[in-house]
Formats: sequence, structure tokens, C-alpha cells
Amino acid sequence: MAIKGLGPRGERASTLQQLQLSDRDAGRLRAKQHTVVVLLHSPESDWSRQQLAGIASTLGLYSAKVVEVIDCAFDTGTQNEALLRLAQNPPSAVISIPIGNAEVADAHRTVSRSGAKLTLLESAPTGLLPGTDYAALVSADNFGLGEIAAELLSPHIPTGSPVGIVAYSADFYATRQREMAFRKWMAHVRPDVTVRAAQFTDVNQAGPAVDRLLADFPSLAGLFTVWVDPAMQTVAALKAAGRHLPVTTVDLGLEAAIDMAGGGMIKGIGAQRPYDQGDAAATLTLLALAGREPPRYVALPGLSVTADNLRNAYQTVWHTAAPPALAAASQATRTASRA
Repeated sequence: MAIKGLGPRGERASTLQQLQLSDRDAGRLRAKQHTVVVLLHSPESDWSRQQLAGIASTLGLYSAKVVEVIDCAFDTGTQNEALLRLAQNPPSAVISIPIGNAEVADAHRTVSRSGAKLTLLESAPTGLLPGTDYAALVSADNFGLGEIAAELLSPHIPTGSPVGIVAYSADFYATRQREMAFRKWMAHVRPDVTVRAAQFTDVNQAGPAVDRLLADFPSLAGLFTVWVDPAMQTVAALKAAGRHLPVTTVDLGLEAAIDMAGGGMIKGIGAQRPYDQGDAAATLTLLALAGREPPRYVALPGLSVTADNLRNAYQTVWHTAAPPALAAASQATRTASRA
């Protein structure tokens, strides 16, 4: 699939296939036994676990290892404090997903200037320069993911009905790209649809955001939530309100996959490839550590997931067979449809 979006500075994306380490690079890297620290918004999500697995696996091929994983708890202060601590005794490299924008720029710059090679996930804070303040940026094609979510929601929306976006209020490039793409797709393909929005500042506040949307716009016919963890809270809020609406989101988490397989409210997912993104982040980091100039921006295309291709998509994204719980949910749906 073609990459639809651009990087935060308008960059066109390089692809995973363009990342190569030579045998000479490999020998030098293995001799150094580099150390890497990873900073995440939260290590608890399926996305984070898969990213870490991809990072650790690829680093291990070159005798490098993750020596610390930092939970920033979606808090810019926590991330800044962690980065400044690392700058005092820097590892070989740092891989970080910036929690905010300008408010975390200086701390990321400080850790880079300490001598650690810095690879960014998903976004680059304002003012940071590629090749100077960070080695490379890797992300999903977030604009493409927003388009996928809109396209998959559209068949479930009657003509002239409003839809809602459950949006993240933080200045975060990835989610803003998804929301922008969703709105643009609807305006171009479904001009009959009115888009309404409510924001959450904390993942645990996605449910109240849905409650506000339902109160203000009771005729909503569907919802797009900008990633999977708040999407499952969206589903819970709809159930509590006695509403059954189609929902689309980003990221193929297990809970969302089971809901979809069981004929629940999740009707479509724009799936990132977090394991592969972790592999790319590790490879970019290794290129920088080997003294090579890595591509400044690498993006991976999203995968359009519905109940029809769910099990194959799960295996593609997770690099493992679909779990028994997913098969059980699919079987229960088939049994119910025949009854």
C-alpha cells in the first residue's frame, strides 16, 4: 500500500525495505554491545508490547539490548525528568515516543546532545531537527489509518446521519493526522455526513467524552475513536447508555479483535504494524550507531481490518497465530447467525 501521509516536516517516507545493515556494520555493532533505553507513553497496551518485542528482537541480532523501559504514563513532566536523568549517564541510544510537542522538545534535545543516538516514534517535537537533534523518526502512516477508519465506518452510516470523533486533546502529531484524514475523507466521499467531536485529555476519560457526544448529539449513527484503548472505553460507554453503534478505530488490539469477531460494535480497524515498526526503529538506531546516516523518516502502511479478514490480519500484525479466544468469538457469531 502507498503511504498517504507525510512526516511532521512534510517529509516523504522511506520504507522498511530501504533499511539495510552491511556485514561490516554488523560486525562492528556486535563488538560494541550497545545499550538502549526505550521511553513509552505506556508499556501496558498491545501496541507497546509489540513495539518492544520488535525492538528487542532486532537489537538482539546485533548484540545490543534494551536495558530499561520507562513508563511515561502519558505525562510530559515524567518524560522530561526521565530524559534529563538519562542525559547524565547516557546509554548508547534512546528510542522515545514524545508524549507532547514543544513541552518535551528541550529534554529530547538534551539527551541527544549527551551523546546518545535518539530515534523517535510517531512524532518529532517542534524545533527538533532531523540529523541534528535526532537520528530518525519511524511511524505508522497515520493519515492513511484515519482514511481507513472513515472508509470502514461509512457503510454503516445512513444517508444524512451525523458521526462522532472521540479525539485526543494533546498536541500529538499521530492522532491529529488520523482525525484530519477522517474528516477529509468524509467531506470528500460522504458530504451528507456531519462530523461532531468530543475530546479526552486522559485515556480514562474517553468514556465521559462519549457521554457528552451522546448528550449533545443523540442522533449519532457511529463513532471513530483515535486509537484502540479509548475505543474500548467508547464501547463500554455505549453499552452503559443502552446504545449499539458502529465504531471504528486504529490498532488491532486483542480486546477489539474479540469484540469484532463476536459481532460487537467494533466494525473496522486501521491496523498499525507495531512489531514491524519496532523492528524499523531498532534498525534505524543501529544504523546511527554504526556511523551510517539513516533515513530521516520511515513510515509503514496501515492494514484495513474487518470481520472478513480478521484472523489473517491478526497473524500479519502480531506475527503469531490468532489466539483461541478470537476463534471462539468467531465461532459463537457463526452459531448465532445460523440459529
